[in-house]
Amino acid sequence: MLLNKPTTLSDNIAANNKQRSLLSNLKNFLRWLVILSILSTTVGTASAGFLQSLEWVTQFREQHIWIIAFLPLAGLLVGLLYHYYGKEVEAGNRVLIDTIRQPKTIIPFRMVPFVYLGTMATHLFGGSAGREGTAMQMAAGIADQLSRPFKLTPEQRSVLIIAAVAAGFGSLFGTPMAGAVFALEFIFWKRIHYNAVLPAIAASFGADYITKCWNTPHTAFFINTVPTISSGNLLYTLLAGVIFGACAALFIRLMHRCKLFFSNNISFPPWRPFLGGILIATAVWAMGSTQYIGLGIPTILASFDTALPCSNFLIKMAFTVVTLSAGFKGGEVTSLFFIGAALGSALSLFIPLPTALLAGMGFVAVFAGASKTPIACSIMAMELFGYESAVFISLACCMAYFASGKKSIYSTA
Repeated sequence: MLLNKPTTLSDNIAANNKQRSLLSNLKNFLRWLVILSILSTTVGTASAGFLQSLEWVTQFREQHIWIIAFLPLAGLLVGLLYHYYGKEVEAGNRVLIDTIRQPKTIIPFRMVPFVYLGTMATHLFGGSAGREGTAMQMAAGIADQLSRPFKLTPEQRSVLIIAAVAAGFGSLFGTPMAGAVFALEFIFWKRIHYNAVLPAIAASFGADYITKCWNTPHTAFFINTVPTISSGNLLYTLLAGVIFGACAALFIRLMHRCKLFFSNNISFPPWRPFLGGILIATAVWAMGSTQYIGLGIPTILASFDTALPCSNFLIKMAFTVVTLSAGFKGGEVTSLFFIGAALGSALSLFIPLPTALLAGMGFVAVFAGASKTPIACSIMAMELFGYESAVFISLACCMAYFASGKKSIYSTA
Protein backbone atom coordinates (compact mmCIF):
# COMPACT_ATOMS: atom_id res chain seq x y z
CA MET A 1 0.00 0.00 0.00
CA LEU A 2 1.39 3.35 -1.15
CA LEU A 3 1.46 6.20 1.33
CA ASN A 4 0.36 9.67 0.25
CA LYS A 5 3.27 11.94 -0.40
CA PRO A 6 3.48 14.66 2.27
CA THR A 7 2.45 18.11 1.16
CA THR A 8 5.41 20.47 1.02
CA LEU A 9 5.54 24.26 1.23
CA SER A 10 6.45 24.49 -2.46
CA ASP A 11 3.38 22.41 -3.38
CA ASN A 12 1.14 24.76 -1.42
CA ILE A 13 2.69 27.80 -3.11
CA ALA A 14 2.25 26.22 -6.55
CA ALA A 15 -1.40 25.39 -5.80
CA ASN A 16 -2.08 28.93 -4.57
CA ASN A 17 -0.40 30.43 -7.61
CA LYS A 18 -2.46 28.23 -9.90
CA GLN A 19 -5.64 29.27 -8.10
CA ARG A 20 -4.71 32.95 -8.36
CA SER A 21 -3.94 32.49 -12.06
CA LEU A 22 -7.35 30.91 -12.69
CA LEU A 23 -9.10 33.68 -10.77
CA SER A 24 -7.11 36.32 -12.65
CA ASN A 25 -7.99 34.75 -16.02
CA LEU A 26 -11.66 34.53 -15.04
CA LYS A 27 -11.65 38.16 -13.90
CA ASN A 28 -9.96 39.24 -17.14
CA PHE A 29 -12.46 37.24 -19.22
CA LEU A 30 -15.43 38.78 -17.42
CA ARG A 31 -13.97 42.26 -17.76
CA TRP A 32 -13.54 41.85 -21.51
CA LEU A 33 -17.00 40.36 -21.79
CA VAL A 34 -18.43 43.51 -20.22
CA ILE A 35 -16.24 45.79 -22.34
CA LEU A 36 -17.16 44.06 -25.62
CA SER A 37 -20.84 44.01 -24.68
CA ILE A 38 -20.81 47.75 -24.08
CA LEU A 39 -18.76 48.30 -27.24
CA SER A 40 -21.05 46.18 -29.44
CA THR A 41 -24.20 47.82 -28.12
CA THR A 42 -22.99 51.41 -28.42
CA VAL A 43 -21.24 51.02 -31.78
CA GLY A 44 -24.09 48.98 -33.28
CA THR A 45 -26.56 51.64 -32.18
CA ALA A 46 -24.32 54.43 -33.49
CA SER A 47 -23.96 52.67 -36.85
CA ALA A 48 -27.72 52.21 -37.11
CA GLY A 49 -28.33 55.88 -36.39
CA PHE A 50 -25.59 56.91 -38.79
CA LEU A 51 -26.93 54.76 -41.65
CA GLN A 52 -30.50 55.91 -41.16
CA SER A 53 -29.59 59.59 -40.97
CA LEU A 54 -27.33 59.18 -44.00
CA GLU A 55 -30.26 57.75 -45.94
CA TRP A 56 -32.40 60.71 -44.88
CA VAL A 57 -29.92 63.40 -45.94
CA THR A 58 -29.35 61.62 -49.28
CA GLN A 59 -33.07 61.58 -50.04
CA PHE A 60 -33.42 65.20 -48.95
CA ARG A 61 -30.56 66.27 -51.22
CA GLU A 62 -32.01 64.44 -54.23
CA GLN A 63 -35.39 66.08 -53.64
CA HIS A 64 -33.86 69.55 -53.16
CA ILE A 65 -31.01 69.78 -55.66
CA TRP A 66 -30.60 73.50 -55.01
CA ILE A 67 -28.94 72.69 -51.68
CA ILE A 68 -25.76 71.67 -53.54
CA ALA A 69 -25.07 75.37 -54.12
CA PHE A 70 -24.27 75.63 -50.41
CA LEU A 71 -21.56 72.94 -50.50
CA PRO A 72 -18.71 75.51 -50.38
CA LEU A 73 -20.24 77.21 -47.31
CA ALA A 74 -20.76 73.84 -45.61
CA GLY A 75 -17.13 72.95 -46.33
CA LEU A 76 -15.95 76.24 -44.86
CA LEU A 77 -17.99 75.75 -41.67
CA VAL A 78 -16.76 72.18 -41.17
CA GLY A 79 -13.22 73.36 -41.86
CA LEU A 80 -13.53 76.09 -39.25
CA LEU A 81 -14.96 73.61 -36.73
CA TYR A 82 -11.99 71.28 -37.11
CA HIS A 83 -9.42 74.07 -37.34
CA TYR A 84 -10.40 75.73 -34.08
CA TYR A 85 -11.83 72.88 -32.04
CA GLY A 86 -10.80 69.57 -33.57
CA LYS A 87 -7.12 69.64 -34.53
CA GLU A 88 -6.45 66.56 -32.33
CA VAL A 89 -8.90 64.46 -34.36
CA GLU A 90 -8.60 66.08 -37.79
CA ALA A 91 -6.28 63.35 -39.10
CA GLY A 92 -9.17 60.88 -38.89
CA ASN A 93 -8.12 57.29 -39.53
CA ARG A 94 -4.48 58.19 -38.90
CA VAL A 95 -5.43 58.94 -35.29
CA LEU A 96 -6.78 55.39 -34.96
CA ILE A 97 -3.72 53.81 -36.54
CA ASP A 98 -1.30 55.83 -34.40
CA THR A 99 -3.27 55.03 -31.25
CA ILE A 100 -3.23 51.31 -32.00
CA ARG A 101 0.49 51.23 -32.74
CA GLN A 102 1.60 53.56 -29.93
CA PRO A 103 -1.22 54.26 -27.47
CA LYS A 104 -0.75 57.62 -25.75
CA THR A 105 -3.55 60.03 -24.85
CA ILE A 106 -7.17 58.94 -24.95
CA ILE A 107 -8.88 59.73 -28.27
CA PRO A 108 -11.01 62.84 -27.56
CA PHE A 109 -14.72 62.02 -27.57
CA ARG A 110 -15.31 65.08 -29.74
CA MET A 111 -14.13 62.93 -32.67
CA VAL A 112 -17.55 61.24 -32.60
CA PRO A 113 -19.85 64.27 -33.08
CA PHE A 114 -17.34 66.12 -35.27
CA VAL A 115 -16.90 63.36 -37.86
CA TYR A 116 -20.62 62.60 -37.80
CA LEU A 117 -21.60 66.22 -38.46
CA GLY A 118 -18.84 66.59 -41.04
CA THR A 119 -19.98 63.52 -42.96
CA MET A 120 -23.63 64.54 -42.80
CA ALA A 121 -22.68 67.92 -44.25
CA THR A 122 -20.67 66.27 -47.03
CA HIS A 123 -23.57 64.09 -48.14
CA LEU A 124 -26.36 66.60 -47.53
CA PHE A 125 -24.74 69.30 -49.64
CA GLY A 126 -23.40 67.07 -52.41
CA GLY A 127 -19.82 65.97 -51.79
CA SER A 128 -18.57 62.65 -53.12
CA ALA A 129 -17.43 60.48 -50.23
CA GLY A 130 -18.00 57.20 -48.47
CA ARG A 131 -18.94 56.38 -44.92
CA GLU A 132 -16.60 53.76 -43.45
CA GLY A 133 -14.11 56.33 -42.16
CA THR A 134 -16.87 57.94 -40.15
CA ALA A 135 -18.10 54.63 -38.76
CA MET A 136 -14.61 53.57 -37.67
CA GLN A 137 -13.78 56.95 -36.12
CA MET A 138 -17.09 57.07 -34.26
CA ALA A 139 -16.51 53.52 -32.99
CA ALA A 140 -12.95 54.25 -31.85
CA GLY A 141 -13.95 57.54 -30.23
CA ILE A 142 -16.65 55.76 -28.24
CA ALA A 143 -14.50 52.74 -27.38
CA ASP A 144 -11.45 54.59 -26.08
CA GLN A 145 -13.58 56.28 -23.42
CA LEU A 146 -13.76 52.85 -21.76
CA SER A 147 -9.99 52.77 -21.26
CA ARG A 148 -9.95 54.83 -18.07
CA PRO A 149 -12.85 53.27 -16.12
CA PHE A 150 -11.61 49.76 -16.93
CA LYS A 151 -7.96 50.75 -16.31
CA LEU A 152 -6.66 49.25 -19.57
CA THR A 153 -2.95 49.00 -20.27
CA PRO A 154 -1.54 50.44 -23.52
CA GLU A 155 -1.56 46.98 -25.11
CA GLN A 156 -5.15 46.41 -24.03
CA ARG A 157 -6.11 49.81 -25.48
CA SER A 158 -4.66 48.71 -28.82
CA VAL A 159 -6.85 45.61 -28.73
CA LEU A 160 -9.86 47.73 -27.79
CA ILE A 161 -9.41 50.13 -30.74
CA ILE A 162 -8.93 47.22 -33.15
CA ALA A 163 -12.16 45.69 -31.86
CA ALA A 164 -13.88 49.07 -32.29
CA VAL A 165 -12.71 49.37 -35.91
CA ALA A 166 -14.01 45.85 -36.55
CA ALA A 167 -17.35 46.72 -34.96
CA GLY A 168 -17.71 49.94 -36.94
CA PHE A 169 -16.76 48.42 -40.29
CA GLY A 170 -18.68 45.17 -39.83
CA SER A 171 -21.91 46.78 -38.66
CA LEU A 172 -21.79 49.46 -41.35
CA PHE A 173 -21.68 47.06 -44.28
CA GLY A 174 -23.38 44.06 -42.69
CA THR A 175 -20.22 41.99 -43.14
CA PRO A 176 -19.06 41.12 -39.61
CA MET A 177 -16.38 38.58 -40.51
CA ALA A 178 -14.86 40.93 -43.08
CA GLY A 179 -15.01 43.72 -40.49
CA ALA A 180 -12.99 41.67 -38.02
CA VAL A 181 -10.35 40.70 -40.56
CA PHE A 182 -10.20 44.23 -41.99
CA ALA A 183 -9.46 45.70 -38.56
CA LEU A 184 -6.50 43.36 -38.20
CA GLU A 185 -5.28 43.58 -41.78
CA PHE A 186 -5.42 47.28 -42.59
CA ILE A 187 -3.31 48.22 -39.56
CA PHE A 188 -0.95 45.25 -39.40
CA TRP A 189 -0.99 44.18 -43.04
CA LYS A 190 2.50 42.66 -42.75
CA ARG A 191 1.72 40.85 -39.49
CA ILE A 192 -1.34 39.99 -37.45
CA HIS A 193 -2.04 41.22 -33.92
CA TYR A 194 -3.22 37.81 -32.67
CA ASN A 195 -4.28 39.05 -29.22
CA ALA A 196 -6.97 41.11 -30.94
CA VAL A 197 -8.44 38.35 -33.12
CA LEU A 198 -11.13 37.13 -30.74
CA PRO A 199 -12.16 40.61 -29.48
CA ALA A 200 -12.36 41.86 -33.08
CA ILE A 201 -14.60 38.98 -34.14
CA ALA A 202 -16.82 39.27 -31.07
CA ALA A 203 -17.21 43.05 -31.38
CA SER A 204 -17.89 42.94 -35.12
CA PHE A 205 -20.58 40.25 -34.88
CA GLY A 206 -22.08 41.87 -31.78
CA ALA A 207 -22.30 45.34 -33.36
CA ASP A 208 -23.73 43.91 -36.58
CA TYR A 209 -26.42 42.13 -34.56
CA ILE A 210 -27.33 45.32 -32.69
CA THR A 211 -27.49 47.29 -35.96
CA LYS A 212 -29.90 44.72 -37.39
CA CYS A 213 -31.98 44.88 -34.20
CA TRP A 214 -32.62 48.53 -35.04
CA ASN A 215 -34.12 47.38 -38.38
CA THR A 216 -31.39 49.09 -40.34
CA PRO A 217 -31.27 47.64 -43.88
CA HIS A 218 -28.11 47.04 -45.89
CA THR A 219 -27.92 47.22 -49.67
CA ALA A 220 -28.11 43.76 -51.26
CA PHE A 221 -25.94 42.89 -54.26
CA PHE A 222 -26.33 39.85 -56.50
CA ILE A 223 -24.10 37.96 -58.91
CA ASN A 224 -26.59 35.78 -60.77
CA THR A 225 -24.24 34.03 -63.20
CA VAL A 226 -20.90 32.49 -62.31
CA PRO A 227 -19.01 30.69 -65.10
CA THR A 228 -17.18 27.41 -64.72
CA ILE A 229 -13.63 27.49 -63.44
CA SER A 230 -11.38 27.07 -66.48
CA SER A 231 -7.91 28.18 -67.46
CA GLY A 232 -9.34 30.78 -69.83
CA ASN A 233 -11.70 32.28 -67.26
CA LEU A 234 -8.95 32.36 -64.62
CA LEU A 235 -6.64 34.16 -67.05
CA TYR A 236 -9.33 36.74 -67.72
CA THR A 237 -9.73 37.14 -63.96
CA LEU A 238 -5.99 37.72 -63.55
CA LEU A 239 -6.10 40.37 -66.28
CA ALA A 240 -9.04 42.08 -64.62
CA GLY A 241 -7.24 41.96 -61.25
CA VAL A 242 -4.22 43.75 -62.72
CA ILE A 243 -6.47 46.47 -64.15
CA PHE A 244 -8.23 46.87 -60.81
CA GLY A 245 -4.84 47.17 -59.09
CA ALA A 246 -3.75 49.84 -61.54
CA CYS A 247 -6.98 51.71 -60.83
CA ALA A 248 -6.30 51.54 -57.09
CA ALA A 249 -2.76 52.83 -57.60
CA LEU A 250 -4.09 55.72 -59.70
CA PHE A 251 -6.58 56.63 -56.98
CA ILE A 252 -3.87 56.62 -54.29
CA ARG A 253 -1.52 58.75 -56.38
CA LEU A 254 -4.23 61.27 -57.28
CA MET A 255 -5.28 61.55 -53.63
CA HIS A 256 -1.69 62.23 -52.57
CA ARG A 257 -1.05 64.84 -55.26
CA CYS A 258 -4.38 66.58 -54.80
CA LYS A 259 -3.83 66.86 -51.03
CA LEU A 260 -0.42 68.39 -51.73
CA PHE A 261 -2.01 70.85 -54.16
CA PHE A 262 -4.53 72.07 -51.59
CA SER A 263 -2.00 72.23 -48.72
CA ASN A 264 0.72 73.94 -50.78
CA ASN A 265 -1.57 76.55 -52.34
CA ILE A 266 -4.04 77.31 -49.54
CA SER A 267 -2.39 78.06 -46.22
CA PHE A 268 -5.60 78.50 -44.19
CA PRO A 269 -7.12 74.97 -43.98
CA PRO A 270 -10.84 75.96 -43.84
CA TRP A 271 -10.53 77.58 -47.26
CA ARG A 272 -9.59 74.20 -48.80
CA PRO A 273 -13.05 72.58 -48.53
CA PHE A 274 -14.54 75.93 -49.54
CA LEU A 275 -12.62 75.80 -52.83
CA GLY A 276 -13.27 72.09 -53.21
CA GLY A 277 -16.97 72.73 -52.69
CA ILE A 278 -16.96 75.33 -55.45
CA LEU A 279 -15.31 72.87 -57.83
CA ILE A 280 -17.74 70.04 -57.02
CA ALA A 281 -20.88 72.20 -57.09
CA THR A 282 -19.82 73.78 -60.40
CA ALA A 283 -19.14 70.34 -61.92
CA VAL A 284 -22.55 69.04 -60.82
CA TRP A 285 -24.24 72.11 -62.32
CA ALA A 286 -22.28 71.80 -65.58
CA MET A 287 -23.06 68.07 -65.95
CA GLY A 288 -26.67 68.43 -64.87
CA SER A 289 -26.46 65.17 -62.93
CA THR A 290 -26.08 64.05 -59.31
CA GLN A 291 -24.91 60.58 -60.33
CA TYR A 292 -21.35 61.08 -59.08
CA ILE A 293 -21.96 62.70 -55.70
CA GLY A 294 -22.87 61.07 -52.41
CA LEU A 295 -22.53 57.32 -52.09
CA GLY A 296 -23.70 56.54 -55.62
CA ILE A 297 -25.58 53.38 -54.62
CA PRO A 298 -27.99 53.48 -57.63
CA THR A 299 -25.06 53.43 -60.06
CA ILE A 300 -23.35 50.63 -58.13
CA LEU A 301 -26.52 48.53 -58.39
CA ALA A 302 -26.86 49.37 -62.10
CA SER A 303 -23.30 48.19 -62.75
CA PHE A 304 -24.32 44.63 -61.86
CA ASP A 305 -27.12 44.65 -64.46
CA THR A 306 -25.65 46.32 -67.52
CA ALA A 307 -22.27 47.38 -68.91
CA LEU A 308 -21.60 51.00 -67.95
CA PRO A 309 -19.59 53.52 -70.01
CA CYS A 310 -15.85 53.63 -69.33
CA SER A 311 -16.12 57.25 -68.23
CA ASN A 312 -18.21 56.50 -65.13
CA PHE A 313 -15.42 55.25 -62.89
CA LEU A 314 -13.07 58.06 -63.94
CA ILE A 315 -15.60 60.80 -63.22
CA LYS A 316 -16.45 59.31 -59.82
CA MET A 317 -12.74 59.08 -59.05
CA ALA A 318 -12.26 62.76 -59.87
CA PHE A 319 -15.23 63.83 -57.72
CA THR A 320 -14.07 61.73 -54.77
CA VAL A 321 -10.43 62.81 -54.95
CA VAL A 322 -11.37 66.50 -54.96
CA THR A 323 -13.92 66.07 -52.16
CA LEU A 324 -11.66 64.18 -49.76
CA SER A 325 -8.42 65.95 -50.61
CA ALA A 326 -10.06 69.30 -49.94
CA GLY A 327 -10.90 68.20 -46.40
CA PHE A 328 -14.51 67.04 -46.51
CA LYS A 329 -15.33 64.17 -44.14
CA GLY A 330 -16.58 60.69 -44.98
CA GLY A 331 -14.41 57.92 -46.28
CA GLU A 332 -12.98 56.33 -49.40
CA VAL A 333 -14.47 52.85 -49.31
CA THR A 334 -17.96 53.26 -50.76
CA SER A 335 -16.54 55.54 -53.45
CA LEU A 336 -13.99 52.83 -54.24
CA PHE A 337 -16.86 50.35 -54.44
CA PHE A 338 -18.48 52.62 -57.03
CA ILE A 339 -15.23 53.08 -58.95
CA GLY A 340 -14.43 49.37 -58.94
CA ALA A 341 -17.94 48.19 -59.81
CA ALA A 342 -18.24 50.73 -62.64
CA LEU A 343 -14.81 49.77 -63.98
CA GLY A 344 -15.62 46.05 -63.81
CA SER A 345 -18.94 46.64 -65.52
CA ALA A 346 -17.19 48.54 -68.31
CA LEU A 347 -14.59 45.76 -68.67
CA SER A 348 -17.38 43.33 -69.58
CA LEU A 349 -17.39 45.08 -72.97
CA PHE A 350 -13.88 43.70 -73.56
CA ILE A 351 -13.44 40.73 -71.22
CA PRO A 352 -15.76 37.74 -71.87
CA LEU A 353 -16.94 37.27 -68.29
CA PRO A 354 -20.44 38.02 -66.93
CA THR A 355 -21.07 41.70 -66.23
CA ALA A 356 -22.24 41.09 -62.66
CA LEU A 357 -19.18 38.98 -61.87
CA LEU A 358 -16.78 41.64 -63.18
CA ALA A 359 -18.69 44.34 -61.32
CA GLY A 360 -18.47 42.26 -58.14
CA MET A 361 -14.75 41.69 -58.71
CA GLY A 362 -14.12 45.40 -59.15
CA PHE A 363 -16.34 46.27 -56.20
CA VAL A 364 -13.94 44.63 -53.75
CA ALA A 365 -10.69 44.32 -55.72
CA VAL A 366 -10.09 48.04 -56.22
CA PHE A 367 -10.65 48.51 -52.50
CA ALA A 368 -8.34 45.57 -51.77
CA GLY A 369 -5.58 47.20 -53.78
CA ALA A 370 -6.13 50.65 -52.31
CA SER A 371 -6.33 49.49 -48.68
CA LYS A 372 -3.93 46.52 -48.88
CA THR A 373 -6.57 44.21 -47.39
CA PRO A 374 -7.05 41.35 -49.91
CA ILE A 375 -8.11 38.79 -47.30
CA ALA A 376 -10.79 41.02 -45.76
CA CYS A 377 -12.07 41.98 -49.21
CA SER A 378 -12.28 38.35 -50.30
CA ILE A 379 -14.29 37.54 -47.19
CA MET A 380 -16.47 40.59 -47.74
CA ALA A 381 -17.26 39.35 -51.25
CA MET A 382 -18.38 36.00 -49.86
CA GLU A 383 -20.61 37.71 -47.29
CA LEU A 384 -22.11 40.06 -49.87
CA PHE A 385 -22.30 37.92 -53.02
CA GLY A 386 -22.21 34.32 -51.79
CA TYR A 387 -19.54 31.65 -52.09
CA GLU A 388 -20.15 30.67 -55.71
CA SER A 389 -17.92 33.46 -57.04
CA ALA A 390 -15.28 33.15 -54.30
CA VAL A 391 -12.50 31.71 -56.49
CA PHE A 392 -12.74 34.44 -59.12
CA ILE A 393 -13.12 37.34 -56.72
CA SER A 394 -10.39 36.19 -54.32
CA LEU A 395 -8.00 35.83 -57.24
CA ALA A 396 -8.89 39.31 -58.48
CA CYS A 397 -8.35 40.78 -54.99
CA CYS A 398 -4.91 39.18 -54.69
CA MET A 399 -3.85 40.38 -58.14
CA ALA A 400 -5.11 43.90 -57.40
CA TYR A 401 -3.14 43.85 -54.15
CA PHE A 402 0.12 42.97 -55.93
CA ALA A 403 -0.49 45.26 -58.91
CA SER A 404 -1.34 48.35 -56.85
CA GLY A 405 2.13 48.94 -55.43
CA LYS A 406 3.23 49.54 -51.85
CA LYS A 407 1.20 52.61 -50.97
CA SER A 408 -2.19 52.49 -49.30
CA ILE A 409 -5.01 54.98 -48.80
CA TYR A 410 -4.06 54.73 -45.11
CA SER A 411 -0.38 55.56 -45.73
CA THR A 412 0.99 58.80 -44.38
CA ALA A 413 2.43 59.85 -47.70
